[in-house]
Amino acid sequence: MRLHQHRIRRGHGRPGAGFLARTGGGLLVAALLLAPAPADTANGLSISDVFIGQQEGFAVYRIPALVTTQRGTLLAFAEGREGMGDQSQNQIVLKRSTDRGASWLPLQLVAADGASSLNNPQALVMGRTGRVLLMYQRYPPGRREHNVVPGLTGTNVCTSWITQSDDDGVSWSAPRDLTVQLKRATATSLASGPGIGIELRRGPHAGRLIMPFNEGPAGKWRVFAAFSDDGGATWKSGDPAPNAGPGHGNEVQMAELDDGAVLLNARNQDGAKLRKVATSRDGGATWSPLADDPHLQEPVCQASLLRHPNTGAASNAVLLFCNPASQRGRTNGVVRLSRDAGRTWPVSRVIYPGSFAYSCMAPLPDGSVALLFERDNCSRIAFCRFTPAWLAGGTEQP
Repeated sequence: MRLHQHRIRRGHGRPGAGFLARTGGGLLVAALLLAPAPADTANGLSISDVFIGQQEGFAVYRIPALVTTQRGTLLAFAEGREGMGDQSQNQIVLKRSTDRGASWLPLQLVAADGASSLNNPQALVMGRTGRVLLMYQRYPPGRREHNVVPGLTGTNVCTSWITQSDDDGVSWSAPRDLTVQLKRATATSLASGPGIGIELRRGPHAGRLIMPFNEGPAGKWRVFAAFSDDGGATWKSGDPAPNAGPGHGNEVQMAELDDGAVLLNARNQDGAKLRKVATSRDGGATWSPLADDPHLQEPVCQASLLRHPNTGAASNAVLLFCNPASQRGRTNGVVRLSRDAGRTWPVSRVIYPGSFAYSCMAPLPDGSVALLFERDNCSRIAFCRFTPAWLAGGTEQP
């Protein structure tokens, strides 16, 4: 797999700011392009665009992932696509912010592989070293989720990769193929997240790295955890969560609970328009059966799940959940809060009332929360930041 860093593709829309800055002229134009994007407001929040289709070298940007490094740098990942299709010669792109999202550095190209499509960015920041891990999948040219075949190698096979950064996302290692470690013999597709992975901090599996996954065949998806107990050097796949149906768990995120258990929250494909949830008591190796959560409606879409790290005592964890809170379509982006390990979500507030699709949350050092989300029919990926006080001003059910 080829890796290209700090190069901006051209051929879709105008050249990116990084390209203009490297040419002999156009420095004034480059400076203008690097200025903070004009902000909208929604429900008291300032919302600005990070990735905009037809700009900076790509026709479409989709599938946001967001993490905060140990130095406080925000890393916003996405798929840069040639079209709206899920496999459209996608490349993994990145923007960095060192001022809590007020401005963003030029677009970086983290991973590319010619006419192949790279999908499902999922990032994790390691607590001990600060290393940033990024997983994604590769689809060969002309292949889609519905026509790849079981196997670990070959021209019709979906494979899974990892890259890492030790300098806050400025540079990235050559990608490493994890397919043999992660893929079962019966699986066709693999999909990390998309979103974030977690590092367990409690219980007998403290220090374990977990990356949420789903696997095909299409129409028979299953969700599971990939985990590492040696700092990401090697990985194993846990058992899929049992599922009696109707519906299948699909795009998935996970969060650690107070006692070291792990909560799974997944898109419900072909079932009720309610999120599917399960719990693991052994660090993601096995799961309770998937069940529909009556408190979390969805239109069939990815969602974001986050354990807030700055909410006081370890026994008083706060979980945050964000998705398009509608069963009619991808609209009405809402963030919710749970104080009881996700059993109920009594606090909620609208982030963006219009077109809202995939999202990803990340904690900031000051206790606020950063959010990256697709809006306006996926024509752009936007950023906002909210505080616990802002969220507390939302609707609280008794």
